[in-house]
Amino acid sequence: MKKILFTILIILLFTSCGDDDYVTGIRSPGKDSDLVERVEGRVVVAYVTYYGTAIPNANLFTNLNYAFAELYMEEGVYKGFKLQGEESRFQQIVNLKKDNPDLKISISFADTKENSDNPRGGGFSLLAKSETYRKEFAKDCKAFLQKWGIDGVEMDWEFPGLSWSGNADDYDVAVDVANHVLLMKELRETLGNSYLLTYAGYCKDKENVTGGSRYIDIAAVAPYVDFVNIMTYDLAEAPHHQSALSDPSAFSDCTRAVQTYLDAGMPANKLVLGIPFYGRHSFSTAPTAINYKAIIQLDSQSYKIDNWDASASVPYVTYNGEYYCGYDNEESITIKGEWLLGKGMKGMMYWDYDGDDSANTLARAVWQSTMKQ
Repeated sequence: MKKILFTILIILLFTSCGDDDYVTGIRSPGKDSDLVERVEGRVVVAYVTYYGTAIPNANLFTNLNYAFAELYMEEGVYKGFKLQGEESRFQQIVNLKKDNPDLKISISFADTKENSDNPRGGGFSLLAKSETYRKEFAKDCKAFLQKWGIDGVEMDWEFPGLSWSGNADDYDVAVDVANHVLLMKELRETLGNSYLLTYAGYCKDKENVTGGSRYIDIAAVAPYVDFVNIMTYDLAEAPHHQSALSDPSAFSDCTRAVQTYLDAGMPANKLVLGIPFYGRHSFSTAPTAINYKAIIQLDSQSYKIDNWDASASVPYVTYNGEYYCGYDNEESITIKGEWLLGKGMKGMMYWDYDGDDSANTLARAVWQSTMKQ
């Protein structure tokens, strides 16, 4: 009888645990031993932020971009750069290399000002206008990499010839695009080939506008970079998909964005596809976005997740029957992985690591899909 009761208790225990997983949407962590082997030449790039709290599992990516560092310009004069946030957070991330010597860590530079001690006297547009400042910045970057023992620089200038901030002092359509090329050239010449140089790319090539141009001259920077992290997300807001593989109704999609780079002459093996670890609801109305780990715990009385658009190859969330946000899940990541490998692309990246659930569901899907033989 004791044996029977014990058996019943065990069955009930496992049944109740299974029910909890189903109801809450929380998954049990996967095993790193189940990960497929790394394929040489392919990359999985994880963005990790200064304001994040997670210590990343370095078995789930080949490259880590730390976001961010920011320029210090005082009345148009270059004064150097600093990490955003606390240096202790950056040290935590750098320490990952101790147990993961093959991990490549890059410092990502944004044209934003978050630190309270930054005089905010200009950004990349002003810096790139000066040959002297371009050289000083490149030398400072190399010294920073050597000091911390990390592996590269990523430029996240969004974007030459415009500014999302709307501040007219932050851009110059007449010269920004050309000066961006000069800045990337200076960085490559200073860093040499022993360090990585990448950039966060938009879904568009250089575009002529009144008085000059905007965005990035893809063909011109191609010789200087190891690869491009294409931000194939935030391509639309609800009721359109933000990261569809193909969606003619959206502003852009993965297919069109990648083709833009190929048409410009960027080799496929320098292209990395971006995956959002969040859903995009709006660009202006709160909540603008919602992390994947929050999506899977939305109240099922009002929200329905994992709706599927077969033509776009992505899931979406509805709220009381209305389209709420587009996002990515395991299925869409798998499909995108097959698609990009078929094109000979280099891999996937994601923004950002902290958006995933505790089981690293999306990060594991990215690894498995990128490293599939």
